[in-house]
Amino acid sequence: MKDTGTMRHSFLLLIASLVACAGPAGADLRIDTSGVDQESPQYARFRDFVDAAVAGNPGYAFSATDAATLFAISGKEKYCDLAVATVQQQVDEANVQIAKGERPPVAGDSYLESGPMISALGLTWQVCRARISDAQRKQWSAYAEQTVWNIWHPGAASWGGKKFAWTGWSIDNPGNNYYYSFVEATMYWGLASGNPTWLDLLRDDKLPALTNYFGKLPGGGSLEGTGYGAAHMRLFAIYRVWRDSTGVDLAAANSHLDDSIRFWAHATMPTLDRFAPIGDQSRVSIPEIYDYHRRLMLEARNLSKDEEARSIASWWLNAISVPQMTSGFNFRHDLLAAGSGRTPPSSLVYVAKGTGHLFARTSWDKTATWLGFNAGPYVESHAHQDQGAFTLFSRDWLAVSENIWSHSGIQQGTEVQNVVRFERNGQTIRQREPSTSTMEIRSIDAGTGEIHASADLGAAYAADSGVRSWKRDVDFVAGRLTVHDRISKGADSEAIFQVNVPVKPVIEGREARAGRLHVKVIKPEDARLSLLEWSSLDSEEFRSGWRLDVRGSGDEFVVELSGDAP
Repeated sequence: MKDTGTMRHSFLLLIASLVACAGPAGADLRIDTSGVDQESPQYARFRDFVDAAVAGNPGYAFSATDAATLFAISGKEKYCDLAVATVQQQVDEANVQIAKGERPPVAGDSYLESGPMISALGLTWQVCRARISDAQRKQWSAYAEQTVWNIWHPGAASWGGKKFAWTGWSIDNPGNNYYYSFVEATMYWGLASGNPTWLDLLRDDKLPALTNYFGKLPGGGSLEGTGYGAAHMRLFAIYRVWRDSTGVDLAAANSHLDDSIRFWAHATMPTLDRFAPIGDQSRVSIPEIYDYHRRLMLEARNLSKDEEARSIASWWLNAISVPQMTSGFNFRHDLLAAGSGRTPPSSLVYVAKGTGHLFARTSWDKTATWLGFNAGPYVESHAHQDQGAFTLFSRDWLAVSENIWSHSGIQQGTEVQNVVRFERNGQTIRQREPSTSTMEIRSIDAGTGEIHASADLGAAYAADSGVRSWKRDVDFVAGRLTVHDRISKGADSEAIFQVNVPVKPVIEGREARAGRLHVKVIKPEDARLSLLEWSSLDSEEFRSGWRLDVRGSGDEFVVELSGDAP
């Protein structure tokens, strides 16, 4: 889309509510098409993707949403014909399964895909009403109504009169990616149909729950981490459609959206192709920037009224390794304006207090040294036992969670993190969920990236676990990280300082070199260093990577890490 600045509602595609499930006035689904530049290469790519589907060759994950969106922009009826046929296919497939006494696809994986599936139906219902028959309206309405009802009534869910109860996973958890899908399905169908039941549910419960939840996360980001945190692209899209349809700007309820722009800019590696590997990385283990992250920033920029945040978003969108969407099913998101900003954030340090993440770098150059550190809430299933963990990057990973070298991307244990590992009787002591560690920033120099922080991590362990206390200081000065741990543990427990690295370290007394990383152990004075090759444990799961373990007497570790090794 063209950069329209603060213009939000100069032109809205507005279609009156349909007869079926008609609700109160003002309950229409609206999408803002005012900024679409039909002469842009982004529009041409999107149009060609949809035209291929019109010609009978739909690309991977093509959706009726693509066709309905292009009709909304161009007014060409062939796109509505395709959208209607695509939704009808979804409904027909559902009815076949229901007739067999089975669940339809929309109910799969705890209704995770209900958002994109029902939003495609809702948008097509709204913009292509003239091309939908009465019989189709009846079918579509029954299917959409049952889907949304089942989402919010898991114990009584049914299909074709047959009970299909499900767990209700995260229907009341606004921090979970499933919740966004449920709200998306409810919003699109509620607005398109005008059903007051669903609109009231959104206005009175589900949307306030979102704004209340994210109002408690100053600094932006997600408690699910950066892998599942990319689902905020859908959260921000919900904000956008609700704003365009009702005039209510949910994004303005708190600072989370603007803060998330800054969060992602600082969470991006200096090479601008990867991001901080926090939490599960189930799509791709190595945290590489992809279309989803681009969409998140495009959505956030489109909603933000903070000119500085919008400028940062534009810089990031124009600088990252994904300057445009790479997959056809994401092409329509590039219709949102990226802007022309070319200036990175002024600060080299960022602290997201709500999630407990700290990021610092020596400069915004691609050769800079970058630090990430975690100490905050551990409350989500996709989060990891990484309280107290650090990550170092300089041109490439220096010290990083072994999870990114795993096949699954969901290795959550402390043993794969850069923490102090506690063991009792040879068994790793797990960090507990839920728990909240705390971080204190002792001093910051935003101009050099220097930061001094202290974390109290004792709360991450149960009282009877054998870990009595663990406090970690991190001092990042001129690209050199000093980690100081003070611990108290039971007599039957052992503390091991560990660093996970991508290449095999060479041990030289109390020092080690792993590629460009230099590790120097200052305390304990009787430190013993040893190595673990991860593939020796499970070569199918752990594809590469090493762990450097430091043992010794006493209750302190002091370790210096820097990227100055040749």
